[in-house]
Amino acid sequence: MLFGLLGPAYGQEVLTSDGLNRQLNAEYLKLYQENSPLSYTSPLSELGAPSKYLLSGRLTTTYMLVATKRLPIALAIQPDFTVRVRTEKSAGVRTPSFKLGGILYYRLPGTAKEYRYLNLSYTHHSNGQDGDALNPDGTINTINGNFTTNYLSLAYHFGRQYRAPGLSDYSLNHSASLQIGKWFGYERALENDYGFTRIGYGFSWRKYEARKEQWRLNAEFNYAVNQMSAYDMARADKRLNTELSFHYALPFMSNVFLMATAGYYGEDPYNIYYQDRYAFVRFGISTGFLRQNN
Repeated sequence: MLFGLLGPAYGQEVLTSDGLNRQLNAEYLKLYQENSPLSYTSPLSELGAPSKYLLSGRLTTTYMLVATKRLPIALAIQPDFTVRVRTEKSAGVRTPSFKLGGILYYRLPGTAKEYRYLNLSYTHHSNGQDGDALNPDGTINTINGNFTTNYLSLAYHFGRQYRAPGLSDYSLNHSASLQIGKWFGYERALENDYGFTRIGYGFSWRKYEARKEQWRLNAEFNYAVNQMSAYDMARADKRLNTELSFHYALPFMSNVFLMATAGYYGEDPYNIYYQDRYAFVRFGISTGFLRQNN
């Protein structure tokens, strides 16, 4: 009783306000990475697309340039490259999809188990081609037509971790976003025909066994809200992009999932193919900054 009145037990750490903030900053740095997009490799991907593909792959990561537990902010560079290999002679890749951007994160009051944070990002999106975006007949040049756009995104992330009966750990993760692209440079052929301004929502439900991520269920949608000459606001068939994906790690896997995805693109996000609208399924393997049991 006397020792309890005098102070904490021997070996028990008491965090000051500054120490608690440093601990939270360190924990949030892990959250930023865990919540970043997954990379994937998918044979025969985009089943349902107007074009036929032999293979597709998305390679993305997060380079944390400013990542210190002394600050409630962090700064990252995020490359996001997608390639679709076509089922043609020589298995050509006509227009890779290159995205490169910077992300500023800001931790809001909360704990790592009930977290909240904002991120502001600027992204350049290009296909690396220099041909005219339009063919002589006015149609989109999907062979070597230039595609370029730049956009600013603001997102609010929040979520919580909890333990269910059976000692399994779960997390529910949400994000709400606004993307604006018309303020910045873009290919003029996209004028009045492209979703420059989009509102979005993302959800991720994850299960952990012995501190290792076992599976995650992701759902996301975004909707173009800017004016288009041929599509009013109710034209969801053109303006809506949505997908649902499930990622599962078999017991012998490390930092990798089996992946199954289904969705609909009202505007194919693969650069110059933006006029394609279709439902699709995708299968393969995925990876990212997954929580490991080590």
